[in-house]
Amino acid sequence: MKVTALMDDQLIDEVRMFSGGRNITESMVIALTDWLRIQKIKKLNAELEGNPVVFAPGFTAAKVRKLNRRQRY
Repeated sequence: MKVTALMDDQLIDEVRMFSGGRNITESMVIALTDWLRIQKIKKLNAELEGNPVVFAPGFTAAKVRKLNRRQRY
């Protein structure tokens, strides 16, 4: 999608510097993708805060490791 946006040159320069993009478009895609990932993590954290994960009785990391080792090809 083609978008025209008026943004501060200093902001664009910083985004380009920190993102490592080859041009403004790539830099903005990197920055927006990272921002979306952070927002999704925040949303998930808020959901887990209200409804935390509860492991089944008898669950241990050792049992899971043993099960995973048996399933290797």
